[in-house]
Amino acid sequence: MELNFEGVIVGAAALLVIGAFHPLVIWCEYRFTQRIWPVFLITGLLCMLAALLLQGLFSILLGLLSAGCLWSIRELKEQTKRVERGWFPKNPKRKS
Repeated sequence: MELNFEGVIVGAAALLVIGAFHPLVIWCEYRFTQRIWPVFLITGLLCMLAALLLQGLFSILLGLLSAGCLWSIRELKEQTKRVERGWFPKNPKRKS
């Protein structure tokens, strides 16, 4: 019996991307404000393009990374609101 691990790999990668992007968004908003969103956009679009041009598991993983980058744009805006509400610390060195 041969086992197929692709689904498990994609599931684990999804968990890692979600787990990594959550603190990444918080850190980026703290350090750079939400104005860093174009970096997430460009990275997401490049990963999407690469996913379209490649095949197999690597294409799936790049698509997952692309979705994480693009979703982070929205999360940066939400993180800014959470900081304004006092749910997360504001960078004291940042000029309002």
